[in-house]
Amino acid sequence: MSKVEIESFLKSFLLFFTSLGVLISTLFYLNYLKDVKVVDEQLFSQMRVCSYDLKCKEFVIDFVPIEKQELYKLYKSDKGLDSYFPILEAQSYYLNFHFPKKKYQEKLAHIQSKTIQLYFATLFIIFILSILFSIYALYPLRSALLLTQEFIKDILHDFNTPLASLKINSYMLQREIGENEKITRIQQSIQNILSLQENLKAYLFNYEQTKEDLELSSFLQQRVALIEKNFPDISFSVDIEKTVIQINKSAFSRIVDNIISNAAKYNKKNGTIKITYSKKKKQLSIEDSGKGIANPSKIFNRFYKEQERGIGIGLHIVKKLCDELQIGIDVKSQVGVGTVFTLQLTHY
Repeated sequence: MSKVEIESFLKSFLLFFTSLGVLISTLFYLNYLKDVKVVDEQLFSQMRVCSYDLKCKEFVIDFVPIEKQELYKLYKSDKGLDSYFPILEAQSYYLNFHFPKKKYQEKLAHIQSKTIQLYFATLFIIFILSILFSIYALYPLRSALLLTQEFIKDILHDFNTPLASLKINSYMLQREIGENEKITRIQQSIQNILSLQENLKAYLFNYEQTKEDLELSSFLQQRVALIEKNFPDISFSVDIEKTVIQINKSAFSRIVDNIISNAAKYNKKNGTIKITYSKKKKQLSIEDSGKGIANPSKIFNRFYKEQERGIGIGLHIVKKLCDELQIGIDVKSQVGVGTVFTLQLTHY
């Protein structure tokens, strides 16, 4: 199951199981109170019958002075159950029937035991039903995801031929007529489309399985070299000692490329981008002197954007890939000053 399917399954399960669990718990509690009331009524009925013939061994019978007791009423106390009945031709005493607390608790314990056993049996059935319901509810989502993935895969496949043709012809045209600003812009646009294509691939495929050794400094130099061609007015610097990590190169490339390209796109004129790595903390930092972000907590939401450019999925894909690779990501930003993205590479 994909992450979104697992999340959907858990939410459906918790909603169904919790809702029915609360309902069943309430019903069982009310039923328990009803059973206790039935026991009380049975004991009181037995006391009334016993008041006529006094032939009952389960009750303690005594004579008590008349005070504020009400006749034909069941009293509950810390000592047990009591009920009072009149005595013929007696003006000062009532007949008291007492049911000891210990015996009363034994009856309640029997009711509780039966109720609890039945409750957990019912809860287990609800647990199984919740799992089956959640799996059943997952089918439409899974079908929609598979359909979307197949559609995107087909689109990505169909992109390859025209993009390859555009790329080859643009380089052939450049060789014929030399350096040309319009051709350069066309090549940059093709590169942007290829980058978007890679983002969509990154969104579809899970990269966390395959890993390879990666020398961080040279890798980042390569990524910067590809991006800085499109931003000649931005100053890039990579200050990293030779460090080897084991990670999925393709997924990590998407993470780094998105962050660096965003830092360049939304930078100031003659701005800077500084990339550093702390071996001690295992933190990779990408700091820019750009426009800053007004709502850093929202930037990983799908389709959220604060500028007119882009479609708002780049950083959402970054967060998805970071989660898959178990990379912590943090962002600090100040409008008009700049932004710092920090990647926590603890597991690498």
